[in-house]
Amino acid sequence: MNGAASKRAGISVQYASRAEGLPGRAEIRAWSRAALAVDGKRGGRITIRFVDAEESRTLNRDYRGKDCATNVLSFAYESEPQVWGDLVLCAPVLVREAGEQGKSLEAHCAHLVAHGLLHLLGHDHEVGEDEARRMEDRERAILASLGFADPYGDENA
Repeated sequence: MNGAASKRAGISVQYASRAEGLPGRAEIRAWSRAALAVDGKRGGRITIRFVDAEESRTLNRDYRGKDCATNVLSFAYESEPQVWGDLVLCAPVLVREAGEQGKSLEAHCAHLVAHGLLHLLGHDHEVGEDEARRMEDRERAILASLGFADPYGDENA
């Protein structure tokens, strides 16, 4: 594989939800490439799948032991030298959270795509405060590069 090809990420976007207003494939791919660039562009294969609550709940229960639908699940298969993994985003949870947080669905989806991709890159906010802060800083940088506001800016308002 030549150098240019090795840096290319194949990003597949699937819609297994009938939720309205979900972002299009081109937007999701652009957000994904911005997230991958935060640690230096790496190639690989990533699938991003929007699902309904039932599929999210099943996956969350089977793989994390939590019997509820969740906003994003990351399944990393390899992060070095290339990124290989799946992101599963639960459309009804994203819609609900965006409304609760007073954000557009587009901004919230961009945030969760960036968040999930950082997990695929090996970042984990659950291992301690320092790593959580580093991960949030990377999310802010990614979203700012895409023209979105700080996703954590109004949490304590």
